[in-house]
Amino acid sequence: MRLGVLDVGSNTVHLLVVDAHPGACPLPAHSHKTELRLAQLLEDDGSIGPQGMDRLVSVIREALRAAEDKGVEELLPFATSAVRDAGNADDVLARVRAETDVELRVLSGAEEARLTFLAARRWFGWSAGKLLVIDIGGGSLEIAYGMDEEPDAAVSLPLGAGRLTAAWLPGNPPEADEVRALRRHVRTEIARTVGEFSRLGRPDHVVATSKTFKQLARIGGAPASAEGLYVQRELKRQSLESWVPRLAAMTEQERAELPGVSEGRAGQLLAGALVAEASMDLFGVERLEVCPWALREGVILRRLDHMDGGVRRA
Repeated sequence: MRLGVLDVGSNTVHLLVVDAHPGACPLPAHSHKTELRLAQLLEDDGSIGPQGMDRLVSVIREALRAAEDKGVEELLPFATSAVRDAGNADDVLARVRAETDVELRVLSGAEEARLTFLAARRWFGWSAGKLLVIDIGGGSLEIAYGMDEEPDAAVSLPLGAGRLTAAWLPGNPPEADEVRALRRHVRTEIARTVGEFSRLGRPDHVVATSKTFKQLARIGGAPASAEGLYVQRELKRQSLESWVPRLAAMTEQERAELPGVSEGRAGQLLAGALVAEASMDLFGVERLEVCPWALREGVILRRLDHMDGGVRRA
């Protein structure tokens, strides 16, 4: 069957259409992505204002037309931290429902972490052993660890690259004291969670997902996306540590000229790099592998599992 996943994230609204059935690998058929940057459209009180809601409704309507054009049989719509943390989340969901008939499911941070972990586990398989999965989104950071398809530990922190850029790095390029203050904040927040994971032992394989990690790996020398999904892509901490001060000295426009860095994400790449560097350092990770699958694929896999009699659970 043809499934569509509608992901209302902090940076983009992304419709991913796949051909899928239980027991088989979902095959991508179409991708429709619109940059919305909801995290940057928040009012001073933390709510999504009228302009943000108007834009969100418009973008969802565009995605629905694309889903219809591509013959989607079932749509799986969900929202993450930008809607979850908005002060008027209920009003946003009600308006989307009233004007588009889309019932957005708001994922908790823990659900995000578990579903992303499921996707990574299925991608790498049981032979990968104990997995540590790190995902940097626009609004939040998710970390999960475990041996099975359900992680033994999962946390979500408000350390998304878009959120941090808007709140901590107003300069272009940012001032050195702004970067230092954000670095301290990020490391303090992550350090509070390390003990929860370290008691479970060292992972056998460390995996990262998200556009941020893909871009950081690319500027560190990993193969370009044009070389395909199945090419191994790694990020080494030594490489990342050498790039952070260079990114801090660059303007947004200069970062956009780096290999693999999109113009829309260039502004928040430094904040993402600080989160990635802190995560790798505090968890003692020297290198990690970038996983092509992430949250959207996790949502699809869980839906397929339920169609298959509910034997597996995410």
